[in-house]
Formats: sequence, C-alpha cells, structure tokens
Amino acid sequence: MSSLPATMTAIVIPAPGGPEVLIPQQRPIPMPGDGELLIAVKAAGVNRPDVSQRQGKYPPPPGAPQDIPGLEIAGVVVMCGDGVTRFKPGDEVCALVPGGGYASHCLAHESNTLPIPDGLTMIEAAAVPETFFTVWTNVFQRGHLIAGETLLVHGGSSGIGTTAIMLGKAFGATVIVTAGSRDKCDACVKLGADHAIDYRTQDFVAEVKTITGGKGADVILDMVGGSYVQRNYEAAAVEGRIVQIAFMEGYKIASLDLRALSAKRLTHTGSTLRPRSPAQKAVIARELEAKVWPLLAKGQCKPLVHATFPLEQAAAAHALMETSTHIGKIVLTAG
Repeated sequence: MSSLPATMTAIVIPAPGGPEVLIPQQRPIPMPGDGELLIAVKAAGVNRPDVSQRQGKYPPPPGAPQDIPGLEIAGVVVMCGDGVTRFKPGDEVCALVPGGGYASHCLAHESNTLPIPDGLTMIEAAAVPETFFTVWTNVFQRGHLIAGETLLVHGGSSGIGTTAIMLGKAFGATVIVTAGSRDKCDACVKLGADHAIDYRTQDFVAEVKTITGGKGADVILDMVGGSYVQRNYEAAAVEGRIVQIAFMEGYKIASLDLRALSAKRLTHTGSTLRPRSPAQKAVIARELEAKVWPLLAKGQCKPLVHATFPLEQAAAAHALMETSTHIGKIVLTAG
C-alpha cells in the first residue's frame, strides 16, 4: 500500500521501572502474516497487565511485541494478510491483541477482531476487548453465572469491575461489589450494582451474608488474592464458584483453611487471557458478538471511560492507573 508509511510511533519499555520509563520511539510498521490484520490505531485501552509488564512482572507471550505494551485497540484496517476473509481495508474494528497496542499501528488476528458495535466511538470501542473478553470467559464460561444468581465482584470500580456489573445485570444476576471508597461505591450503584461494600470500612463477608440472607454469593470474581481467598470461601454460597483473575495482594498464602472448599462443594478456578492462542480467544469473540454486541448496540451496556490521554502521554496514563482513583477505563488516543 503506497500510502503506508515506513515507520510508526510506538510507546516502548526500554527497561522495567515506573511510569516515566514509557517513551515514544519510531519503529518499523509490522507486516501482517497469515490471518492477520494491520490496524491503524485510533485508540488503545490501558490495563493493569500493562502496568505489570512495565514493572517487569508480566512478560509478553512468545510472538507478541516484547517491549510495546497494549492489549486492546480500536481503529481502521489498512492491510490484510493471506487468508483473511472477513475484514478489508477501511473497516472500523476493535481487537484483542497479545501486545503492541500502544502504537499508531498494530497487528491483530482476524479471529480476535470484531466490528465496532453500532453507536460506540473509537475511544469507547478501545475500552471493550480486554475487559469484556476477560469478564465473559471468567464469569460466564468458567463461573457459569446464570440469571437469578448472585455475583460478587471485587474491585467494582475498575475496568473489569464496571464491565462485570453491566454484564451481570444484563444477564439477570444480582450484583454485589466491593470498592475502596464511598464515592466508588456510589458510582458502582449508579452503574447498576445492586449493593456496594466499602472494603475499607465494612467486612465484605458479613455484608454479603446479610444481603443474601445467609446464603452467600454464587459466583465471586476476584483480582485481589492474598487474604481474600479465605474470606471468599466464607462469603461463597454452597456450590459457589470463585474465579481468580489476578493476585494484587499476593499469590502466596501463609495459612489457608480449606474445609469450606469441601463443606460447601466450592469450585475455585482461575485463568489468564493473554497467553491463550488466537483460536482459543476466537471462541470468546464469537460468543461476545452473538450475545453481548447486540447489548452494546442497543446502549444497554456501554464501557465507562474515566479519562483519555494522547498516546505520547502513556506515562501519565500509567501514573493515574497506579493511584487507583479512576472509575472505569483509561484510554490512549492516536491518529
């Protein structure tokens, strides 16, 4: 394509460190391989795994860009690799990518790419893939949440949390969240949560039992780990499913009483999304397009964007994320 420049602006991690290590550099534009699209990025979501990668704690999977973070993008297809059948240059899309999203151009596998839902802006669309893929696979595919059940979401004001609230409610669950301030709790209720617990001043185990009349939560989505593992067992209902997606408080536990696991017939599972193959992620993409994209198009679900930053200010976006004061998503804009 003659109009395609030879280089692109990318935000790179020259060495692990704080937000200030993120710097813009010029890099060659990558060429799409079999089944891949080259996308001119208009917006890219910022996520906790990006922060962990920048700190040197979360290496990218083999084959992904090793020093350019970014797991979700929205933009315009500019080139298609061999074997691409669905999309063509000019199509507006959003995509889940294993890395490389903090750049003016990014590769995405066609099967992990979806059309931008009707009514969403590029910025809103860029806030969809990582959180919606994560919530769908963990709450619905692994947690088997169904209408009428109770979902407990830790970190309710995060990008994952706000998405879990919307999807839990859309599919008929009662949603309880924990958050770290009354303002965050209020924001979660405004978004649709039935109950919000300030974990700094309230015992979420006691509160969940009170809310559910002693039954407990059927599904618990946890990104905290550490001391929350034992407390999740206490807060879970009989036959409850606890899905672990991160360990912000730590992944090693000095003491854990496992009796509730047997007594309540609990399932404690977990998953990571990034290392999965394009084919595995494609299964999630197909379900999202069939079951969630119509809700986005109707405005029944809409990603909550807290702040945007130009791509070159990725360091400021990371600094904001590390304050944990945001409610919803942080997005970088490009192009």
